[in-house]
Amino acid sequence: MEQNKFEIEAKRMRPALLRLAMRYMENADDAEDVIQDVLLKLWFLRERLDEYRSLDALAVVITRHQCLNQMRGRKMETVALEEGLTIGVEDSPELKLVGEEKMQELMKLIHTLPDLQQAVLRMKHIEGFEVEEIARLTGSTPIAVRTNLSRARKRVREQFLLQNQEKKWN
Repeated sequence: MEQNKFEIEAKRMRPALLRLAMRYMENADDAEDVIQDVLLKLWFLRERLDEYRSLDALAVVITRHQCLNQMRGRKMETVALEEGLTIGVEDSPELKLVGEEKMQELMKLIHTLPDLQQAVLRMKHIEGFEVEEIARLTGSTPIAVRTNLSRARKRVREQFLLQNQEKKWN
C-alpha cells in the first residue's frame, strides 16, 4: 500500500479505533498511545495489507490486542503493599522446588507430543511468536496453527492432571 493511500485509510479508521480503545483503557492518553502503536504496526505491515480481506477488521483486532496487552502490563506493575509483603513469603525454597518439579513434568509431557504440536507450542509459549509468524515459519495457515496449539495444550493439560491425580491417590 502506498503512503498516500495508507494515510487516507489511517485518518478514516482512527476515530473508530480510538472509540474502541477508549472502551478498554481508563483514560484518553492511554487510548491515544494504543492507537499510535496500532497505526505504527499497520504501517510496518503496509506492504502486506492488500492480502487481508478487511483492513478495518485487522485494525480492530490489533487495537483490541494492544489494549489487552497494555492492561496486562499495567496490572502487573501495580501491586498493593500488602500483596508485595506476601510475595516474599511465598518464595520459600520448598515452593520453588515444587514449582521446578511441575515445570519439569510439563516439559516431559511436551516432549511426548507430535513434532508439529511440540514445535508450535514452543514457538508460541517459550519463544513468544505470534500465530501468524508461526504459520509463516511452519508453512501452514494460522487456523492450522491455532488448531495444533489447542490440541497440544489440551493433551498436556489432560496428561498433567492425570499424573497429579495419580500422585494424590498414592
